[in-house]
Amino acid sequence: MPLVNTTEMFKKAYEGGYAIGAFNVNNMEIVQGITEAAKEVNAPLILQVSSGARKYANHTYLMKLIEAALAETDLPIAVHLDHGDTFELCKSCIDGGFTSVMIDGSHLPFEENIALTKKVVEYAHAHGVTVEGELGRLAGVEDDIKVSVEDSSYTRPEEVEEFVGRTGVDSLAIAIGTSHGAFKFTGEPKLRFDILEEISKKLPGFPIVLHGASSVIPEYVDMINQHGGEMPGAKGVPEEMLRKAASMAVCKINIDSDLRLAMTATIRRIFTESPAEFDPRKYLGPARAEIKKLVKNKLINVLGCAGKA
Repeated sequence: MPLVNTTEMFKKAYEGGYAIGAFNVNNMEIVQGITEAAKEVNAPLILQVSSGARKYANHTYLMKLIEAALAETDLPIAVHLDHGDTFELCKSCIDGGFTSVMIDGSHLPFEENIALTKKVVEYAHAHGVTVEGELGRLAGVEDDIKVSVEDSSYTRPEEVEEFVGRTGVDSLAIAIGTSHGAFKFTGEPKLRFDILEEISKKLPGFPIVLHGASSVIPEYVDMINQHGGEMPGAKGVPEEMLRKAASMAVCKINIDSDLRLAMTATIRRIFTESPAEFDPRKYLGPARAEIKKLVKNKLINVLGCAGKA
């Protein structure tokens, strides 16, 4: 099956009350773990590539890895640029075979965000590529993105109709309390479902996206800390909150930190338990298997998209 954009998968997700998992990829083992899990449960997929991932792994290498995954799985897979911040970056990804891009102008004033987003939409749609925009700012750190709590802001529902209407975006990332990184909450986790509900009333049937939605699974945090790591107080979004969001207007849920934690925890454990081990296959293989286990759980129990490919 060739790569697809997100139009049809979002339509089905909205109508079916589930969400598509958008998993960030950086290397072969991560791609394999995600796509093997999706194949086993027959789930559609979005593989996300950040600008940092392109710098690390090289655009061509990543696309060839995804090409291999298509051949091995025969699943509907979209390749999406995560947090593109310039027209030039989005254009490069579109020209390089991506089927979906995000243009994140959330750091700009409203009118400038609209202008930049519209420019990307016009180019992308001319090439059959879908576009995700963003209103509101998530706190946290992810690659080159660093937003303090003071500079973060919830999405304003009164702005969404104008933004979507004037830009022509295909989906909208919103801020309702999630955040990037592994330290999402200092107190009790809370998401503003009232904002999500109000936005869905103003944009009926329109796909909404949640960024910063890893659950920061305690099992992996504990394993990292037990084997020499330092992640005290790491806390993510409870999975039951994500399932509730997926049953509403949220059609795409981004997951990155959980993949990193699963891989790092496994490698740290093996290094501690087998200090003489130096064959990368002996620690990257188990790390890949742990990612696969993690992703299967997300697809079945959190996103609800298993069996929907």
